[in-house]
Amino acid sequence: MSKLRLVLWTAVAVALVGVGFLALAPSRVTSIPFLVAPEADGVQARFELTDQNGMVQTRDEFRGRWMLIFFGFTNCPDICPTGLATISAAMDNLGADREQVQPIFVTVDPSRDTPSRLKEYLAFFDPAIVGLGGTDTQLERTAGAFKIYYERVEDEGAPDGYTMGHAPNLLLFDDEGVFVRTFDRNATPSEVADDLRGRI
Repeated sequence: MSKLRLVLWTAVAVALVGVGFLALAPSRVTSIPFLVAPEADGVQARFELTDQNGMVQTRDEFRGRWMLIFFGFTNCPDICPTGLATISAAMDNLGADREQVQPIFVTVDPSRDTPSRLKEYLAFFDPAIVGLGGTDTQLERTAGAFKIYYERVEDEGAPDGYTMGHAPNLLLFDDEGVFVRTFDRNATPSEVADDLRGRI
């Protein structure tokens, strides 16, 4: 097992322990309702954000590929590393079909998640994952386009005195950028990969 994979699965184990504690003591962050409503059918993935290499990316850069999109932040102690680990394992399970899928991580904490921070963080996960961030205004515009909700939650025990409330779900968009479905936080990598394989 490579050093990267070892670090990745160690992070997953820690995250799963954290999820276990959350199940016993629900937090405000995890109690926020999910963000893509049933009426979101037909929503288009529209964004203009900067990736972890400092390059501006739009939907057009990924046209022709299915997009698996996860909104989160790098200081997230449990939901985000678990979600990204699920994406990473699902990409492994896809085999040759992985070339038709673009995994994307969009930060909801742009003030802290700079391109360099995103690059450092995403190095622990599948190398295909593109990290996107930008200004507060750009993120608000993106959240509006995706019909997702997030909020800053003051927390004295968190880094810098705050954390971010956001949904734990993965969003799937087709190769034309149209919203298809969500995967909830309990979806396994095999379930995600099998669903994708049946569509692409």
